Amino acid sequence: MVIKKNCICTPVGKNRPLHIYLPEGYEESEEQYPVMYFFDGHNLFSDEDATYGKCWGLKSFLDSWDKPMIIVGFECGHEGDERLSEYSPYYFNSNYIGRVDGIGDEILRWITGEVKPMIDSEYRTYYFREATGIGGSSMGGLMALYGAVRFNRFFSKAACLSPTVIPCYRKLKADIRNAKPDPDTRLWLSFGESEAFARHKGRRTLEETKTFRYNTEFREMLENKDVSAKLHIQKKGRHCEADWEKQIPLFMDYLWK
Repeated sequence: MVIKKNCICTPVGKNRPLHIYLPEGYEESEEQYPVMYFFDGHNLFSDEDATYGKCWGLKSFLDSWDKPMIIVGFECGHEGDERLSEYSPYYFNSNYIGRVDGIGDEILRWITGEVKPMIDSEYRTYYFREATGIGGSSMGGLMALYGAVRFNRFFSKAACLSPTVIPCYRKLKADIRNAKPDPDTRLWLSFGESEAFARHKGRRTLEETKTFRYNTEFREMLENKDVSAKLHIQKKGRHCEADWEKQIPLFMDYLWK
């Protein structure tokens, strides 16, 4: 069952609907459930809601997966550059994205300070960090990575698919360097071969691309802090929902089993 719930996002003063998945049998049981929060919630469950007409198919997966949980998806702003601003913790100016005045840190404070307490009070959740994860793709993947690093006291697991790390590489690297994550942290980093080459034309090998080098460096930095970090390179993977959907069984098993 997927519920759509209006929710005012305090940092922007606008409605940012929540897309909430409740596991089969939720209403008939008294069980508590772990929770995973996702960015771009409108792209998770329904093709009709998805920005480009193709969702992740996350509901179909969860309905047949053997670990029941609650999923909370945040919908971003769809006007102008709202998504870029809301899903970047940093200010940056890049050639292929442009100027971004990020308020991602404020968004994560809203999530952890307002949304999570509301979810924990209204639904039967395990509220502690060991049962709480975060995930997203592209700019949402950047937010999931930043959230796992800077808000580690709330999130023990993160799925960071195709995170937008290149334009904010130095700032993100500094945050990872200064972080003191709990060793009980599991993090999935991924990108697709095709998207890496598409962004770095002229590179002969995958290892030459910034996508490969930066993600590899971040994984090694996190592992040196005793975080369980896995880098998955998707064969011929593109920067799109259809290919991120293929990773769902992989990252969900890795993070939660």
